[in-house]
Amino acid sequence: MEFKIYGQLPDEAKTIRYEVFCNEQGFINEFDETDEVSAHLVVFDSETPIATCRIFKDGKDTYTVGRVAVVKAWRGKNIGALILAKAEYYIRSKDGKEISVSAQTRVEEFYKKQGFTPLGSVYLDEGCPHVKMIKKLV
Repeated sequence: MEFKIYGQLPDEAKTIRYEVFCNEQGFINEFDETDEVSAHLVVFDSETPIATCRIFKDGKDTYTVGRVAVVKAWRGKNIGALILAKAEYYIRSKDGKEISVSAQTRVEEFYKKQGFTPLGSVYLDEGCPHVKMIKKLV
């Protein structure tokens, strides 16, 4: 596995996100202005991009990790946990103290296993239930 961080949205991340969020899950508004101010992490198996997420600062020492996506063939192989760990490492290197995610409720348990705690009530994003979750970095 190789992890690369980009200062702008790379084609590899666009392709993964479009496949996962648009084709598989039916989201329409996948790309937005936040992509322009985010770091983009892409996981490669050899030359093949297999997962991505974006990371952006949203406060003095808080960051959001979003658009976490793993291509279908690689799900169930711990890639999601690996990319979150790498994102956390990156955030810690920037002196981040807290990470938030907007998690689809169907994967809330996955995020709990990674140390995130739900905060607030469930809300809809393009008709899909989500919950804000946070992880304090100590």
